[in-house]
Amino acid sequence: MAVMAVMAPVPAMPAMRVLSVLRMASVAQVLTRGRAMLFRIHPARIVVMAWGVTILIGTTLLALPVSAADGRTTSLVDALFTATSAVCVTGLVVVDTGSHWSGFGQWVILCLFQLGGFGIMVVASLLALLIAGKLRMRMTLVTQTETRGPVLGEVRRVVTRIVVITVVIEAATALWLILRFASRGMAAGDAVYYGFFHALSAFNNAGFVLRPDSMVSYADDPLLLMPVAIAMLLGGIGFPVIIEMLRHRARRRATGRVSWSLHLKLTLLTSAGLLGSGTLLLLVLEWENAATLGGMNVLDKTVNAFFHSAMARSGGFNSVDTGAMESASLLATSALMFIGGGSGGTSGGIKVTTFAVLGVAIIAEVRGEPSSGIFGRRLAPHVLRQALTVALLGVGLVILATIALLTMMEERLEVVLFEAVSAFGTVGLSAGATGELPPAGKLIIIALMFIGRVGPITLVSALALRERTRRYQLPEERPMIG
Repeated sequence: MAVMAVMAPVPAMPAMRVLSVLRMASVAQVLTRGRAMLFRIHPARIVVMAWGVTILIGTTLLALPVSAADGRTTSLVDALFTATSAVCVTGLVVVDTGSHWSGFGQWVILCLFQLGGFGIMVVASLLALLIAGKLRMRMTLVTQTETRGPVLGEVRRVVTRIVVITVVIEAATALWLILRFASRGMAAGDAVYYGFFHALSAFNNAGFVLRPDSMVSYADDPLLLMPVAIAMLLGGIGFPVIIEMLRHRARRRATGRVSWSLHLKLTLLTSAGLLGSGTLLLLVLEWENAATLGGMNVLDKTVNAFFHSAMARSGGFNSVDTGAMESASLLATSALMFIGGGSGGTSGGIKVTTFAVLGVAIIAEVRGEPSSGIFGRRLAPHVLRQALTVALLGVGLVILATIALLTMMEERLEVVLFEAVSAFGTVGLSAGATGELPPAGKLIIIALMFIGRVGPITLVSALALRERTRRYQLPEERPMIG
């Protein structure tokens, strides 16, 4: 009996079960291969891919009929333009946000620019922390690439602090704006919605507004303009700066001493200088312009000049008609937009530290010094190369885009240049030409917004998968300069 039991035939497996097992095996192989390929991808390239996928998802949602106020399907190019502008926290629009999009569409836009302000990989890391309680090494490396985290072991703390800082500042700004909108006679429900939407848009430097004239209707209300500007400046100086300032505040209470990093000093000093000079320059250039500051009193002129100078750094709100500004004002604003805000924050541009490093290098060269230094610290040669690379790439992209747009549009050079710089700096200010863009022009602006947000140096790092070291030195020769 035992022998017969052993020799009994094994029951045949049903065909459906065999197919199920094979499918599971094939899926497991695909997942394993996909994971292996993901681990071979450079962290910076993963960041670029994540931003691209998020934009495509946003485009799909905005193209749905439910996203439009009239229930019709929005054209794919306009949906892509809006999704890119939201994710890249730019604020340039080809359709009016308040009237074209339904409540669902506006919430999609809000979620997109909040996600873009946080950072795609920061949100992914936060979800990983909530679900698994820890970050894997690969996720840590990718998140460090996006947040510019200085130390690998601090990425988890940086992600947590970014979330806390964002929630606190946005909540405080929203509460103030809600009370202010309500005091101006707005219905309670509208005041809550307007306050919440504009607070998130301001801190994330998104530039999206629910009124066709942006903040022009509130040009005479400093108590509304100033909180928006402050929220924008806090988001624009960069999370590393805010985190370091909070850390030094706690250290000062404990030890009574504090030592600021060179990055913090350069960011705060350069930002303050650009903010002050921009305010003063706009006051001088627009003082008698009846279409902008000319009809205001001295206080309103100063507040609106300050507001514009702040928003030119990446905010995107405007309290005066940008299209009615003098050509000199447009050029000055373009310079501020190109420089942008702080690294590791919600602003765009080449960043104030890049601008400061190049300025320090110029001063050192004029003085004939062999190396560049400031605040008792010498700048490393690779930092100078990175700053020069970012600046020249930005200049090249803006020039090429401006030339291409000029061939498609019948607009003045300063207006087209203004739109291109606004897109690259992810600012969102417009001189009125964005709504007149042809489909090809919209695609050019989309590319500028994406590159400006992801960052030229990150894009270059994503393409260069590894650094090459040269084990020999080439003969030195000095070509003529100048």
